[in-house]
Amino acid sequence: MDGGEQEEQPQVEVRRSARRKRTVSAYEEGGRTIVLIPDRFTAAEEAQWVSQMLGRLAARRHRTPRGDQELQERARELSRLHLGGLAKPTSVTWVGNQTTRWGSCTPASGTIRISTRLQQMPSWVLDYVLVHELAHLLAPGHGKDFWALVRSYPRTERARGYLEGFVHAERGSSRPTTSRRARGSRTTSRTAEPAPAPAS
Repeated sequence: MDGGEQEEQPQVEVRRSARRKRTVSAYEEGGRTIVLIPDRFTAAEEAQWVSQMLGRLAARRHRTPRGDQELQERARELSRLHLGGLAKPTSVTWVGNQTTRWGSCTPASGTIRISTRLQQMPSWVLDYVLVHELAHLLAPGHGKDFWALVRSYPRTERARGYLEGFVHAERGSSRPTTSRRARGSRTTSRTAEPAPAPAS
């Protein structure tokens, strides 16, 4: 299902600085890629470095985190990119005992657990599940505010479709869920087939 996936062309903003002599850096912000280069660079050097930095960012983005530390760092980066850095989990860990859930979140303690099954899926699908769980730290339930946060991740609908297709192929009509424990209550949400967004 991932074989035909085409990488979306990023919006690139090049910022030149007279204080930069040789170093080049890049980062993602608000759906754009910011590339910082020395002011003395020629147009050809600029094009070369923009291409190189885009490649580096794409490689990092497409590499699925393998350890808990990498997973937590990815969650923090996604919070910064899509949630304004407001979601601040205390821990994000891989767990192997979630066979019917993609992820779970306990807002009271700020902990997020992600199923190891996602390690075999495209990184953009994992990113969606992480954003879904991060949003639970900011908005309870699955109301309008929650889905507004989740949909700040641009591949939300594509990832939902991928997970739904995976589940139907693997288990027929059953759907994995992601549970969330709030203070004094337990709420079950569905990552594979979330509730539809309220009509605007």
